[in-house]
Amino acid sequence: MVTTQLTGSPDDADLTRAGSLAREIFSDIANKWAFLIVETLGERTLRFSELRNQIDGISHKMLTQNLRMLERNGLLERTVHPTVPPRVEYTLTQAGQALRATVDSMCDWTHQHFTHIQAARRRFDT
Repeated sequence: MVTTQLTGSPDDADLTRAGSLAREIFSDIANKWAFLIVETLGERTLRFSELRNQIDGISHKMLTQNLRMLERNGLLERTVHPTVPPRVEYTLTQAGQALRATVDSMCDWTHQHFTHIQAARRRFDT
């Protein structure tokens, strides 16, 4: 495991602090749409319409907001090709690929415990 020396205030890296940058980043990326975008992109480069078609239920607005947030946080690159109309493509950065490994682990966890969670929900709801 590689560790990186953080620059700036240690408070900025503290997830338990309400105003920390770490909590802001965590809040940005810890949502279903961001996870699904990261998982869908994988190692591919996709256009906006391709992403929207592959993520069932995401609205144009939510896809746009999450793509901008992921780009702002350095997790994906947006490439605009000078064509008419412009062709825009999205691909994960190295940091985005690292996040993808975590998302993949969460997907694996969901599959491993799906039956257990489903049964627990049935018991709880009755």
